Amino acid sequence: MGKAKIAITLEAEYIDELDRLVEENYFQNRSQAISDAVREKLARMKRSRLSMECSKLDPEFEKAMAEEGLAEDGSQWPGY
Repeated sequence: MGKAKIAITLEAEYIDELDRLVEENYFQNRSQAISDAVREKLARMKRSRLSMECSKLDPEFEKAMAEEGLAEDGSQWPGY
């Protein structure tokens, strides 16, 4: 995936903390720290969205759909 350069504005305290983490070799540079933070936040948002969507499901309906066809004769199922 290609990279693009952007400019951002942060509170001075966040910049100081980033610089401290870079100095302690936790990150190679500010860009890596910010990139990691953005990637982690986006992944967390995706998981959160999935959880929200799953909470909209009707458990009884989902159970009925999962069990549909299980009552049929198992001998009709192909062997593995």
